[in-house]
Amino acid sequence: MSFVPSLTPATLLRQLTSASLDLIFPPACASCGCIGHLICPRCAQLVEPTPPAICYRCGRVQETAVEQCAVCARDASSPLHRVRAAGLYVAPLRDFIHLLKYEQRPDLAGPLSRYLVAALAQPDWNDLRDRFDAVAPIPLHRERRKERGYNQSELLALGLSQRSGIPLRADLLQRVKATRSQVGLTAIERRVNVEDAFVASPACTNRHLLLVDDVYTTGATLTACAQAARAAGALLVCGLTLAIPSHASL
Repeated sequence: MSFVPSLTPATLLRQLTSASLDLIFPPACASCGCIGHLICPRCAQLVEPTPPAICYRCGRVQETAVEQCAVCARDASSPLHRVRAAGLYVAPLRDFIHLLKYEQRPDLAGPLSRYLVAALAQPDWNDLRDRFDAVAPIPLHRERRKERGYNQSELLALGLSQRSGIPLRADLLQRVKATRSQVGLTAIERRVNVEDAFVASPACTNRHLLLVDDVYTTGATLTACAQAARAAGALLVCGLTLAIPSHASL
């Protein structure tokens, strides 16, 4: 069973209004203003993909490719089997994500989800791609979602689900603790901030899950969600995000 994200009435009204206005005023690129595309072909090509020099387990950028980076060596019990990011957290991808999250641009989620699809199509997913039972977005707390009107990770996960055929299950994870923003926190502070912030549904039992989020910095949020899913019986949990910093975040 797949689930469609539940948008607030205000967000639905904005989307309907936007669709009507598109007939009169064609969309413009969110980066350069080029008419006809939300993300024009030129700006789409400027998005920097994650380089091959990564840790093959956590996906963090390294000087050279390694099977296991220093962070993973210290955390051998991580509940995440594998994490990858589609691109580097630099302009213009960084700007698109900012607009999506903070500037009421849910319309950018569809075009941005194509980068997730491209990342999932890479050869290092060949052994797992067909095993995923569900795409599970990182949830927002109900108050944050009410304030924003939508969950950007859920919209990204929806686009990935529609293009990959992996069912969307936005009901598997729930954020039960309202946490402060992770921006500006150290790695340790991030882990403490999201500790016990998530619970998972028993429907995770015996499932292989692909968690989806916008940005992967230290991995604290993904790890906390994966811990909850594994505690609820998930057999395997991986993570896929739009962006990752261009340097290892410890």
